[in-house]
Amino acid sequence: MSFKETSRHISKYFKELVNLSDHIDVLAASANIRSNVPFRGPNVFILFFAIVIASLGLNVNSIPVIIGAMLISPLMGPIIGFGLGLGTNDTDLVWEALRNLIVMVVISILASTLYFVLTPLETENPTELLARTNPTVYDVLIALFGGLAGIVETSRKERGTVMSGVAIATALMPPLCTVGYGIAQLNWQYAAGALYLFFINSVFIALATFIGVKYFGYPAVQLEDKRKELHRRLIVWVLLIIIIIPGIFSTVNIVRDTNTRRNASHLISAHKTIGRSYIFDYKTDTSQKTAVIHLYMAGEQLQDDARERFYRDAEAAGFTRSQIVFHEEALSQGFNQEALVRDIFDNHERQLEIREQLIDSLKAELRQRDRRIDSLQQAIERLESARE
Repeated sequence: MSFKETSRHISKYFKELVNLSDHIDVLAASANIRSNVPFRGPNVFILFFAIVIASLGLNVNSIPVIIGAMLISPLMGPIIGFGLGLGTNDTDLVWEALRNLIVMVVISILASTLYFVLTPLETENPTELLARTNPTVYDVLIALFGGLAGIVETSRKERGTVMSGVAIATALMPPLCTVGYGIAQLNWQYAAGALYLFFINSVFIALATFIGVKYFGYPAVQLEDKRKELHRRLIVWVLLIIIIIPGIFSTVNIVRDTNTRRNASHLISAHKTIGRSYIFDYKTDTSQKTAVIHLYMAGEQLQDDARERFYRDAEAAGFTRSQIVFHEEALSQGFNQEALVRDIFDNHERQLEIREQLIDSLKAELRQRDRRIDSLQQAIERLESARE
């Protein structure tokens, strides 16, 4: 076989491999998406249950409970419906999806705020809450590719379990409940960060749906009045630009902040000690136009030559002198270094204890599943014996 024939066979194989036309039913998919947009009847109760479950999961820092809330949340429906409306020039669907999404968001925030105001449970070491207050570039990529996976799955003739994975990956309900927590605690930084994460996820899921709808050739809404049809298209493109531009700016800011935090982490890891002083904690503040690294020092008083060496290394890492702030108040006030070290070790032990508790919980769940599997196998064996 010649090289040309081999290339042709390989090209044909890959075209058949990635062919989607035989597996897609856009009419059934469009009807399915539209049926999930309305917010009434069962969806109202399901949203309420998802809010309570997500709030409880965040409150007790339980990952399995939070995942459960992601799976049952109906928030994905209006977002995908919004993307479908944009892709098919259906402004009626766009406005309905947007209206329902806003109503669901407001209800979620109010209900979760009320929960965190009234709950008697103490929120200790809220790592799951904190994880939803600071969007990263990974959240953008997850939302985009999760949305693409969602529209491909929705468009398939034979659907599988992909949407469950999409619901987990592109978290929507937990950030909204974190907004409620921030409001209940009057911590506006938490609330703003979590709302920002929800906005990022929603925008990129909608954009991914729009891309999929255009690629698969969903039928666009056609009107007899050409002027009205042109007006609809204009509205759709204006809305598309409105969500794309903030999405681009948000992505650029998130990438910048992620790189700044990573570079700051590398810098601190390489300079835990500065002369006869050491950094026992640090904070990277990216809320301002120029990021600032706050360094909290312990040990002996920081010498000028050691400070200058750190400044030079910081400049090599991309940080100017004005971005580095040393906090030495504890040294000048006769800070108890032994107490500091003891607190650091105590905090580390608490983290280890929490991890051990999580591992024990997961092991218990696995044992419970094994017992269920054993009982099901026994039941099957009994049924087979009775059949014989």
